[in-house]
Amino acid sequence: MILLRILLVVFCIGTTFATVDLISAEGYTVEQHETVTSDGYVLTMFRIPGTPGNSSRPVVFLQHGLLCSSTDWLVLGAGHSLAYLFADAGYDVWLGNARGNTHSRRHVALDPARDETFWDFSWHQIGLYDLPAMVDYALQVTGESALHYVGHSQGTTAFFVMTSLRPEYNGKIRSMQALAPVAFMGHLQSPFLRVLAPFVDQIEWITGMLGANEFLPSNSMLALGGQKFCQDTSPVVELCANTLFLIGGFNSAQLNRSSLPVILANTPAGASVKQLVHYAHNINSGSFRQFDYGWALNLVRYGSILPPKYPLDRVTAPVLLHYGENDWLAAISDVHLLARELGNLVAILPVSDRKWNHLDFTYAVDAKIRLYEKVIDIVEQYENLT
Repeated sequence: MILLRILLVVFCIGTTFATVDLISAEGYTVEQHETVTSDGYVLTMFRIPGTPGNSSRPVVFLQHGLLCSSTDWLVLGAGHSLAYLFADAGYDVWLGNARGNTHSRRHVALDPARDETFWDFSWHQIGLYDLPAMVDYALQVTGESALHYVGHSQGTTAFFVMTSLRPEYNGKIRSMQALAPVAFMGHLQSPFLRVLAPFVDQIEWITGMLGANEFLPSNSMLALGGQKFCQDTSPVVELCANTLFLIGGFNSAQLNRSSLPVILANTPAGASVKQLVHYAHNINSGSFRQFDYGWALNLVRYGSILPPKYPLDRVTAPVLLHYGENDWLAAISDVHLLARELGNLVAILPVSDRKWNHLDFTYAVDAKIRLYEKVIDIVEQYENLT
């Protein structure tokens, strides 16, 4: 189980430590907000607000990846994490949490511990319902008409769902920066996911029969195991590190081994099995499509044997894609395929470190100088245009 937990770390840097406490401990003002989606999920957001009395501070919205939470944007600490760097640069920072993670495990009528229906969603619903609800709420509170969006991994996938199927939201986005963008996955290199993907339908059936619709929520016993076996003085610490690299790509110099126990104490944050199954379907098909229910149910739901593709040409918000040349989950060829499909691609930008992998976007030692300063500079360029 410890190894399985290590395999999941590549997707996020979780949520055991309360987000409010993390932000407050760094000396920043923090607010906690809630909004309800049109299908009844209660979502929690955290805000590092603008200076009191300054209502014109531009809004930046940060959205985490699969099995992750808002904590992703904080764990590097003040002076290093993207949320704090944006706040230091004078922005009103909002941290989103998708349905099903540690901060968003509530519904107006469903109990996640008892009602399997609560977990009947993939990242399709996160893009269709969660992101619009959170974007609208942040804009309503701040009085702004549009915001800057930064997403990592699934945070990019959900954005492309939102702006392709609900194109009116393109007008609410001043700029979108995708870190490790994930849409097409036909050239994914991760050996673990590549091996598992062909068996996804059997996995979905087994978990459905067992009632295991939530995929590995945060668990204190697993966290304790990770802390014990993956300390930098442990004889197996390199096993912990190399297991991460086998999923997201090797970049040993960017992983601080002393941080592994902290990472493992906070991940995973929880997700639906269907989120992973949906990705597996896209790995197998090489397409960016809606959820595949099998040809018979597809006919009922979609009127076609195959699920429909997301119309990426309807994504007219200005999009910049940041990719790693050594990212085994967001392969270069897949990122370029996405770039060709988007309706308003501004730029496709490789991170300067040619060994940059999927995990590095949120936890690299040099994330600030290799990536985050550029991300903030791009947002400031858009602000200067208005």
